[in-house]
Amino acid sequence: MATLDTLLAKDVKKRRTFAIIAHPDAGKTTLTEKLLLFGGAIQMAGAVKGRKAARHATSDWMEVEQQRGISVTSSVMQFEYDGHVINLLDTPGHEDFSEDTYRVLTAVDAAVMVIDAAKGVEAQTIKLLEVCRLRNTPIITFINKMDREVRDPIDLLSEIEDILKLECVPITWPIGMGKTFRGVFSLTKDHLVRFAPGEDRLSSNQELIEGLDNPRLDELFPMEMGYVRESIELIKGVSNPFDIKKFLAGEQSPVFFGSGVNNFGVKDVLEALVQWAPEPQPRDAGARMVEPTEKPFTGFVFKIQANMDPKHRDRIAFFRVCSGRYTPGMKVRHLREDREMKIPNALTFMANDRVTMMDAVAGDIIGIYNHGQLHIGDTLTEGEKLGFTGIPYFAPELFRSARPKDPFKAKQLHKGLKELGEEGAIQVFENDLGHLFLGAVGFLQFEIVAQRLATEYKVDALYENTDVSTARWLSFPDELTQKQFMDEQASRLARDADGNLVYLATSIYNLQTTQKHWPQVQFHTTREKNQHFS
Repeated sequence: MATLDTLLAKDVKKRRTFAIIAHPDAGKTTLTEKLLLFGGAIQMAGAVKGRKAARHATSDWMEVEQQRGISVTSSVMQFEYDGHVINLLDTPGHEDFSEDTYRVLTAVDAAVMVIDAAKGVEAQTIKLLEVCRLRNTPIITFINKMDREVRDPIDLLSEIEDILKLECVPITWPIGMGKTFRGVFSLTKDHLVRFAPGEDRLSSNQELIEGLDNPRLDELFPMEMGYVRESIELIKGVSNPFDIKKFLAGEQSPVFFGSGVNNFGVKDVLEALVQWAPEPQPRDAGARMVEPTEKPFTGFVFKIQANMDPKHRDRIAFFRVCSGRYTPGMKVRHLREDREMKIPNALTFMANDRVTMMDAVAGDIIGIYNHGQLHIGDTLTEGEKLGFTGIPYFAPELFRSARPKDPFKAKQLHKGLKELGEEGAIQVFENDLGHLFLGAVGFLQFEIVAQRLATEYKVDALYENTDVSTARWLSFPDELTQKQFMDEQASRLARDADGNLVYLATSIYNLQTTQKHWPQVQFHTTREKNQHFS
C-alpha cells in the first residue's frame, strides 16, 4: 500500500488549476460553459443573452449578472476530465472588476486567454496579460468566434506577438471563416475530426480525416483548402515548434482557433490543459517557498463572496490549498489572528451549486463558511508561521461618499459596506468623523454595490461626489513624524477596512504638494494584503 506522501504526490499531480481571461464580450463565459459541457460537468449549456434570457450561464450566478448578461464576480468550478481534477476559475470580464480578476490570477497555475477573432488584442487583454507576466503564468490562447466575419488568422497571430510580446505557436488552424467556417485542422495530430456545429460531444461515428493532403478534404471544402494549405505552409515556415519549457515559463503560447458557441476547438483546449498546463507549483510564503507535496496543510484566502445563497445570508471565503491535505473538521492556525480555528464543512462549487468537500490537496479551491473572521490574503497553516505573498490592493481613482436615506439604517449601511469591502467588491474608507468613502476602479462597481446593498442588506443609500480624487497608503519612519503628519493632515486622513492609514488627496497636484512637504513619509499606490501600515 502506498504511503501518504506517495498518495499526496499522486493526487497533486492530477490537479490543473486555471483561469479564463478575456476582454469583455470575447466569449469567455461561453467557453467556460463549453469546457464544463465537454468535461461532463453539466448536461446543457445556457447562453447569456442579456435581460430577457430564459437561462443564464452556469458561472454567472449573481442576479445582477443575469440581468446585465456580464460576469462581475469570479466563479469556481471543479470537474474531472481524463483522469485529472480540473479547477476552473471564471474571472470577471468587465474591466471595472480588474482587482477581483487580479486576485483570482494569484490562485491559479495557468490561464486560457480568449481573443475575439474579429477584434484581435483589446485593452483589457493587455492589462490581464501584464498581470499574468508578474507570475510568469503559462498562457493557452483560444482565438474565438471564427464562425463570424473575422480577421485573417496570420494577422491575428502577428498582432498577439507584436502587442503582447508573446510567442505564438498554432496548434490548430481554421478552415474558412464566417458562414464558411468548417472547423479546425490539428497541426500536431495532422488530422481533422468532422464535428457538426452545436453538437455537445464527439460521437463514436465522427469522421476522422488524416493528413492535410487528403483528397477527402477537397471533396468537403473545395473553396477553402487551397488557402488553408498555403497558410499552414507559411506559418510552419515562420513559427518555432512548440516548446513545453518556454510555455511553462510564460514565454510561448500554444494557439487554438475555434468557435465556443459551436463547440469547435473546445476539446482541443481541454486536452491542452491536461497535457501541458502545470500541476500545482511551489508558492512563496514569505518565510520560505512551500512545496505542494508537503504534508502540512497550508493555503490562503484570495476572495470573499457574501450572500451566494440569498436564503441564508452566508459569506464564503475562497481558499487556495497550497500544500498538504484538507480533511473535514480539521483544525488550523489562523495566522493573522494568531488563534486556532476549525474548518468543519468546506465546500466545492459548480458556480452557485455547492457540495461538501471531503478531500482537497494543492491546487484545489475550497469554500470556507466565514462569519467575518477570514479576510482576503489570510493564511491558514497547521502551525507554521507563514504568509503567502502577491495579493495586492490598488489605490482607487474613483470615489463616492455614502450615507443612508433612512438615518436609522446607518448601522446596516456600515455593516453592508464593511462586508462588501472585505470581499473586495469595493474599497471602503472611514474618517474620524464617521464619514464613509467608497473607492473603485470603475463606475460599474458603484452600481453593483448600490444594488447589492438594496437587495441583500435592505439599505437605500445616497451616493454623492466627493472632493477625493485619489488615495495613498502611508508609512512613517517614526512615531513623531506620524503624529505631526496626522495633526496637520487630519481632515485628509481615513482608514481602510483593515485599519491602515490612508491619505485622501483632492487632486494629483494636492498629492504632489503634500509629498514634497513630507519627503520622509512614504505614499504607497498599492499594498500587499499581509502588509500593514500605521
